[in-house]
Amino acid sequence: MLSRLPRFGRTFPRLLSNPPARFVSQSKPTGVAGSTAVTELHPGAEQTGHGEVSRYVKNPDYHGFSSDPEVDVWNMRVGFFFGISVALVIGGTFIHYLPDHGMRQWARREAERVIQQREMENLPLIDENYYDPNKIVLATAEDV
Repeated sequence: MLSRLPRFGRTFPRLLSNPPARFVSQSKPTGVAGSTAVTELHPGAEQTGHGEVSRYVKNPDYHGFSSDPEVDVWNMRVGFFFGISVALVIGGTFIHYLPDHGMRQWARREAERVIQQREMENLPLIDENYYDPNKIVLATAEDV
């Protein structure tokens, strides 16, 4: 798809320099569309030979930063360098040094520390009763 874009390179500046045209139907109006048809076309303003020349005609590589071609290219390069390269580097650094979201890294370190401690004490990694059964308060049959 992008390989087809260069063939528009020569025609694009010409499209921008031509004044826009208004197309009007020349067919006979029918009963339905007769009231909305444009029947009169006013001629456009006369253009003299000293009209303003498009910047795309003067400089086909115009990037929109300056009318001087050298300054335009320099400003484009500087703008893209700071806009893309520096933004990616600073943005990537910022994202890398964000704090631990959800404390996932801390939870992993704490779990590894508890595992090492329990292995040193020759205890199972997870007890049969995760919670102390003496501290659990259960409802009696009368309460239910």
